[in-house]
Amino acid sequence: MMLSITPCNKLSSTPSIISSHHPSLSSSSSSSTSSSIYTSSPLHHRLSLSLSSSNCYNLSFSTRPKFKELRVRCSASEPLKVMISGAPASGKGTQCELIVKKFGLVHISTGDLLRAEVSAGTEIGLKAKEFMNAGKLVPDEIVTAMVSKRLSQQDAKEQGWLLDGYPRSAAQAQSLEKMKVRPDIYILLNVPDEVLVDRCVGRRLDPVTGKIYHIKNFPPESEEVRKRLVTRPDDTEEKVKSRLEIYKKNVEAILSTYADILNQIDGNRSKDEVFEEISLLLMQAQEAKANREKLGKSLDISNKTSPGQDSWRGIPTRLNNIPHSREIREYFYNDVLQSTQRAINDGMTRLKIEINIPELNPEMDVYRIGTLMELVRVIALSFADDGKRVKVCVQGSMGDGALAGMPLQLAGTRKILEFMDWGEYGAKGTFINIGSIGAGEVDEEDDAFILVAPQNAVGNCIIGDLQAMTTAAGKRPVILVNPRLQDLPGSSGIMQTMGRDKRLEYAASFENCYFFRLLYYAGTQYPIMGALRMSHPYRYELYKRVDDPSGKEKYVIMSTYPKRPSIDEINNAFEGKPRTQEKKATGIWGFLSGIF
Repeated sequence: MMLSITPCNKLSSTPSIISSHHPSLSSSSSSSTSSSIYTSSPLHHRLSLSLSSSNCYNLSFSTRPKFKELRVRCSASEPLKVMISGAPASGKGTQCELIVKKFGLVHISTGDLLRAEVSAGTEIGLKAKEFMNAGKLVPDEIVTAMVSKRLSQQDAKEQGWLLDGYPRSAAQAQSLEKMKVRPDIYILLNVPDEVLVDRCVGRRLDPVTGKIYHIKNFPPESEEVRKRLVTRPDDTEEKVKSRLEIYKKNVEAILSTYADILNQIDGNRSKDEVFEEISLLLMQAQEAKANREKLGKSLDISNKTSPGQDSWRGIPTRLNNIPHSREIREYFYNDVLQSTQRAINDGMTRLKIEINIPELNPEMDVYRIGTLMELVRVIALSFADDGKRVKVCVQGSMGDGALAGMPLQLAGTRKILEFMDWGEYGAKGTFINIGSIGAGEVDEEDDAFILVAPQNAVGNCIIGDLQAMTTAAGKRPVILVNPRLQDLPGSSGIMQTMGRDKRLEYAASFENCYFFRLLYYAGTQYPIMGALRMSHPYRYELYKRVDDPSGKEKYVIMSTYPKRPSIDEINNAFEGKPRTQEKKATGIWGFLSGIF
């Protein structure tokens, strides 16, 4: 299977952030079947979308960079539920400690539970002790009952829970499913076998303090401690390899149960790097959980995996239908808006939004300029509602004579913006002004700038004007919406080679705060194979489209990436190949991987 990453004409996904409850968007009266300009959405929306009822977002805009630590956004809905799995010596224990410290979850380990139940002499503990004394494994039903009992206690209900290394078999996983015990996210730590063996064989135990050392990675602090260190009986190479084989069989058996919420993490890194990735995933799961309540029944939600509880993870369905419904458009407007707000609050000043859904993709003949204008208006009004002044800019004339026009896709855009309804409180002309791209449009009172699809035209390059504008803007946010900044040939077909590297370097200096693209088989635009999405500050998420037996579609998250994955990485994920297995792209694939 080979996938083509094309700006798509057809879409599918699962909702992430839609705001049918906000008057800002639900008050709009325009029809979902129209491809023209939508001009309702009055300013009284207060589009700052504080979401205080669910997500504790601090969305106040700062136009100067504020570099602050990401904080866990608390949720007023159900607390977070997490399962974590990892082979012996994968670092799972360390990550559990860090997760509990930051997120306040109740750490639940079956080993600890067994010891506690046996020590307390409970009915479950006495039954378990019989098997343990006989040298037998405690039956699944006893362990599951013990876990279920612990999860039902008040602290786990109120604080959320972190289930450590359980379930260990398909039967245990199915037992939990029957009891409707299901996590919001399943984390799997992946570490190469040779690294795991080295970690275990090199481990040493201090019998006095109980502290664990490693002869190479974490040696003892003194010669006195070193002399009393011992090797644990199960830390021989033979026993470690045997334990690894058992672990692999167990984890493979249960992954199908949690495939839609599975997040595989590269554990062969420092503990801080691993935890940074886990922390972002948990924050994202918290956000999804809170937003799920707001979504209600506004959209079909994919990834419903168990009765009574969906495990929603990202994007709306029914994106094949064009024009998109009002609900789908609102989903994307709000998904983009919240991502942009978070990026600015985190100090980003050169932002880029790339959202190639059919109605916002200028490369397709279904491109609807009205939908793009609606998106721009939502973002601009969020600034205005926060008391900030925003300049919405469209490129003007790019030259003289034959070069006097602007890119075809933007023709008439400035007029459209001028005639749109910017609210009954007079936002346009006070908080919102319409301008062109260039340094001369930057005024002292401007707090932020939104640039509508800046793009190079054949024979002329917008990058020079754009660079002059961002220089004049200084530390104030500049947001590019669907830019196309490839360096195109100059007049008479002569390439603009002078300074080309610098221009492309500048174009690449804008950071994605939002990215969405559909994936197809090579050379086709149907069927949709999946989607790639990123919303700041979270990772790139790769989704696979799956058809349910009922006839409905469903999007299952396959993998996440710290940066935009290449064509090869995406193909490898769909083909089930490990990330370490490289494949050299040739021909058209080599070309596509170079431009993606």
